[in-house]
Amino acid sequence: MKETIEKYQIYIYFVTILIAALLTFVVPGTTKLEYLINPTLAFMLFVTFLQVPLIELKNTFSNGKFIFILFLTNFVFIPILVWVLIQIMPLDPLVKLGIVFVLVTPCIDYVVTFAHLGRANAPLLLATTPILLIAQIVLLPIYLNLFFGNDAAKLVHLRPFLDAFIWLIVVPLTFAGILQLASKKSVYVTQISNTLSLLPVPATSLVLFIVIIAVLPQIGPAIDTVYKIIPIYIVYAIAAPLIGWYLSSLFHLDVPSKRAIAFSAGTRNSLVILPLAMAVPNALPVIPAVVITQTLIELFSELFYVWGIAKLGSGEQF
Repeated sequence: MKETIEKYQIYIYFVTILIAALLTFVVPGTTKLEYLINPTLAFMLFVTFLQVPLIELKNTFSNGKFIFILFLTNFVFIPILVWVLIQIMPLDPLVKLGIVFVLVTPCIDYVVTFAHLGRANAPLLLATTPILLIAQIVLLPIYLNLFFGNDAAKLVHLRPFLDAFIWLIVVPLTFAGILQLASKKSVYVTQISNTLSLLPVPATSLVLFIVIIAVLPQIGPAIDTVYKIIPIYIVYAIAAPLIGWYLSSLFHLDVPSKRAIAFSAGTRNSLVILPLAMAVPNALPVIPAVVITQTLIELFSELFYVWGIAKLGSGEQF
């Protein structure tokens, strides 16, 4: 059954997104469901972490080459790509600020789930989340300073990053680790674990549904801005994973690790950045719309990543 669910996962996700999008037009007040995003994300990550042999995580820190390429991709080449993209169109400085906020910060949560579904090395990505978190907290003010000047660098606050790391990484990871250890000693717990192993795709569908239905209506007040930035996000969604794949190929990483780099390059920290972006003076409604639009484009992109990146290096035809 698990194989069947994963075989048809792209169709499941697409139908889920379509239904959620349609509901936003016929059901009023769906933005009230935004409070469900983090709990459903945490559950999705929990069932994903159960599929990852956590006991092997300690071995991933010895993979210095992977960590180096992950940093080179996310914190050198991706910011360069972002700088180029915001020069392409004449955009308001506030819009550019929102784009930079969201595109220079790599995802530390659901990227692990999509990487797992896309046959990438999810344990490697999971093990590097603390490092990615610390690096983006340190480097985001530097990027903002380089792009916009000293005043922009002061807009970065620590709290959203730490909240996301604790509730979306540490807590689900801890529960998954406890269940993995307990399943070695109890047949009953093993059965529970086996049942939960069926849930990564349904849980991901639930996250997609909640995010779409809660955030799609929020872009309405800044729809003119949204139309301008969609091409930028589409170009990013195509270029970023290719940059990650190319760099990791130059350093001769194995195929699952290349896929992990590609997923990391293409997946951003938008759900963590959103509260940070909303704290910017005069942010409403522009900056939240800029961030939310990236989230929506990214979710569609992840469907193609799970299908396309999984084929990279496998010899399969597109």
